[in-house]
Amino acid sequence: MFNSDCPGRQVLDRVTSRWGVLVLAALSDGPLRFYLLRDRIGGISERMLSLKLRELTRDGMVLRTVEPTVPPQVSYELTPLGRELTVPLQALLDWIARRSLDVVAAQERYDASATR
Repeated sequence: MFNSDCPGRQVLDRVTSRWGVLVLAALSDGPLRFYLLRDRIGGISERMLSLKLRELTRDGMVLRTVEPTVPPQVSYELTPLGRELTVPLQALLDWIARRSLDVVAAQERYDASATR
């Protein structure tokens, strides 16, 4: 991973991007249609959601299913690879939820000391 040519870096970039983590976490409870996924992830644009879903589908972490209806209904769900990844990602999200106030307090202490 520390080598600039490592193919894992591309995976790391996609998986750990803000939107990548949130898309994977949102799908961890089960399949969602595009608009429900968009609504679940506050602040993501349709364009960004489409991009992240395409990347994660290409990487084998998300499965895109098109129902042959009129109009077609598209849903997204985690593949076994994606489900496996959500275990450590959920641990990271849990840590952030527990410790975000501590991080904000550290930032405030740092900023206060930097202005003196």
